[in-house]
Amino acid sequence: MSLSRATKQEILGGYEESLSAAQHAFVIGFKGITVNQVTELRSRVRKSGGKYVVIKNTLARRAVSGKALDQVKQHFTGPTAIVYSESDPVSLAKVLTDFAKETPAIEFKGGLVEGKPIAAGQVKEIAALPGRQELIAKLLFLLQSPITRFVRVLAASGPQRLAIVLDQVAKKKS
Repeated sequence: MSLSRATKQEILGGYEESLSAAQHAFVIGFKGITVNQVTELRSRVRKSGGKYVVIKNTLARRAVSGKALDQVKQHFTGPTAIVYSESDPVSLAKVLTDFAKETPAIEFKGGLVEGKPIAAGQVKEIAALPGRQELIAKLLFLLQSPITRFVRVLAASGPQRLAIVLDQVAKKKS
């Protein structure tokens, strides 16, 4: 049963809308992967906050025309899936590389991170980066560290010594 032109336009509009918001996307080949493996991959991608979409290559080229993903349209050949996210490319890349280790049928074709195209080999490099939560934790530790050290110095030397040091600093400056 063939689709009407209006239905096709509606489907294309849906793809255009969802893919236009994607600042981070990875184009993968999945030739030789089983249905159960695809289901598992979709589940993992969803858990990481991403989306997994298989689109006909001609439809994909039309949907990304004039959008950020237009830069990777040359990878839309053969069985192709687009895995994309609007928030965290690192967690998405980690999910894909972990799955690719388990399922060698997955082939990275290229991608887009922060609106810039990347080569297939760079997906593994992105996956090696620390995740967003880990970076936030490190930043908080670095911000907290000087304050903690200052409080320890104050507690160790006592308020009386602090007053003496501050008095000497004031005398030196005047």
